[in-house]
Amino acid sequence: MENRIRGVFLMRARIAARSGVFALTAMLVASGALAQAPEGDIVGAEPVVQPQFDRRMVKENRIDTEDFEVGVFAGVMSVEDFGANSVFGARLAYHVTEDIFVEAAYGMTDTGLTSYERLGGAVTVLTDDEREYSYYNLSLGYNLLPGESFIGRGRAFSSDMYLIGGIGATEFAGDNRFTWNFGAGYRLLLNDWLALHADVRDHMFDIDVLGENKTAHNIEIHTGATVFF
Repeated sequence: MENRIRGVFLMRARIAARSGVFALTAMLVASGALAQAPEGDIVGAEPVVQPQFDRRMVKENRIDTEDFEVGVFAGVMSVEDFGANSVFGARLAYHVTEDIFVEAAYGMTDTGLTSYERLGGAVTVLTDDEREYSYYNLSLGYNLLPGESFIGRGRAFSSDMYLIGGIGATEFAGDNRFTWNFGAGYRLLLNDWLALHADVRDHMFDIDVLGENKTAHNIEIHTGATVFF
């Protein structure tokens, strides 16, 4: 009887041991599968954010290989004491380097009546011929801010902000007057041979037409177009 009871206990112990081994094995397998599952998911899964690159072709216009630039301009010129009137002219430039250029310019306008003449009625300071104003300048320019200008979303144009100044002569009020000029401008290249300009200049000379000797500041604002050749 004692041997039978001992056999029953031994059999139950063996069954429990085998169950524990199976349970431990199952736990190890499950834990290994769980540990590897994230790695498999990361490798095979699609990224959450899909980057979208919308590439666009930008063609940058450059100055032609030629160094000469010629063109015309039109705008408004305010002659001190004689009002503001339309001005027209032409320019010729030579680009010494990418940053430095030399420019010769010619412009002309007609001046109006002074406030003294308007108030005085029959008083006349200048004749009609003497009211014709013309100038020529030789100036040195420096491309201060070369870069690009964008028009719309897909077009970029080469452009320059430049400073310019020089000397010349002005024929006005029956005399030829030594003139200083300085100013700034903006050049926009539409392609490799055509450019648009916008300029502001101050032409300064000594004058004593109204009885007082002074330095007159004559502001000119103009736009124009030039071609390279």
